[in-house]
Amino acid sequence: MMRPADHPETPKGRIGVLLVNLGSPEAPTPAAVRAYLKEFLSDRRVVEIPPLLWQPILRGIILTTRPRKSAHAYAQIWTEQGSPLTAITRRQAEAVQSALGDDAMVDWAMRYGRPSIGNRLAAMKAAGCDRILVAPLYPQYSGATTATATDAVAAALAAMRWQPALRFLPPYHDDPAYITALRQSTETALTALPFAPDAIIASFHSLPVRTLELGDPYHCQCQKTARLLSEALGRPLIVSFQSRLGRAKWLEPATEATLEGLPPSGTRKVAVIAPGFSADNLETLEELAIRGRKTFLDAGGTDFAYLPCLNDSAPGIDMLVTLLSRELAGWRRAS
Repeated sequence: MMRPADHPETPKGRIGVLLVNLGSPEAPTPAAVRAYLKEFLSDRRVVEIPPLLWQPILRGIILTTRPRKSAHAYAQIWTEQGSPLTAITRRQAEAVQSALGDDAMVDWAMRYGRPSIGNRLAAMKAAGCDRILVAPLYPQYSGATTATATDAVAAALAAMRWQPALRFLPPYHDDPAYITALRQSTETALTALPFAPDAIIASFHSLPVRTLELGDPYHCQCQKTARLLSEALGRPLIVSFQSRLGRAKWLEPATEATLEGLPPSGTRKVAVIAPGFSADNLETLEELAIRGRKTFLDAGGTDFAYLPCLNDSAPGIDMLVTLLSRELAGWRRAS
């Protein structure tokens, strides 16, 4: 049947893959950080305090004091390509695109800041993607990370008349491909060190204890990742949690306290890894690699090393391609 001449153009169906990470300010300035923090800390999944109580605190205290301090921290890690998290996520998308070839259109987005999830989903839809795999790059599931990314996807779809079919990459905290990539990356980094660590610390982003009590699986999944990686490496790992905010009780032990307490007990050489992050960012490059180092050395440590995240390394990209290809089964043409 011939299509009428005045019929709207219908793009040919394509497969899309959207990599999603947390986000970053546009620049290492107080104004840019303030805009980023306002969006981030206004998310009800990130801060579960009722808005009537939280918003006056956020706008009256946090957004008037924290942006300048955070901007200074960002300035210490900023690159010519911008925020490390943004630059690395872009490179991950480019590497995955190269691996998948013409089978899929690969793009990337940030939950907070730009490019936004809604913007990139709309662009992929306009490019003809009628099937999209959304991949939140959070190995361990949390309502404050994975769930809020899916919330943003749902909000974007609500504005679409013709919605694409969707799939979501599940958390991969215990996936053999992920553990293998972590082991390979960690062993390679350890081999390159000029010293042999007395201990390896696996530092994960912390969350309020209340989230665990309400059923969030994040803490348990962090512990399982650490256990499986420890078994793969054949050596123990010290698990700790970083990046606290506010006065609530957070997951422990705290990374800062752990680093402070090791030298007096005889552990003076450490390596720190961050298996909860798919790409290096403020929390790893400034909080761990800079401030963590100072904390450890000031406490009497002699040697400190921060080992990079998987980022766009060969093991990291191989792992992502393995996980994504698995989820694309049935959509991609047979090879």
